[in-house]
Amino acid sequence: MTENVWGYRATVGHLSGADLTGYKVEAKDGSIGKVDKHSDEVGSSYIVVDTGPWIFGKEALLPAGTIERIDAQEEKIYAGRTKAEIKAAPEFDKDIHLGNQAYHRQVGGYYDGPHRV
Repeated sequence: MTENVWGYRATVGHLSGADLTGYKVEAKDGSIGKVDKHSDEVGSSYIVVDTGPWIFGKEALLPAGTIERIDAQEEKIYAGRTKAEIKAAPEFDKDIHLGNQAYHRQVGGYYDGPHRV
């Protein structure tokens, strides 16, 4: 089921082509940062969250399937994971991420496994 984690669910409220850059991102237990970049690519949709000082300025990759809701008016994205789950995810590395299917399987497996919504 790992492929499903890379697509937005119909109930999320995402409009294809919408620019999510700068939206605030909320985990189940509080704010985790802002969207630095995102992709609507079919089968590989995601957001990259700039976590700021929360996890020492690192970025976190969240597959679209981890998103519970997008509020365009408030410019907020609600992720269906806790801060600890996001922090424990495989580390995001933009050089590895681009076009690397093994990395996508690793991240997808993490979020589609025991941390599943």
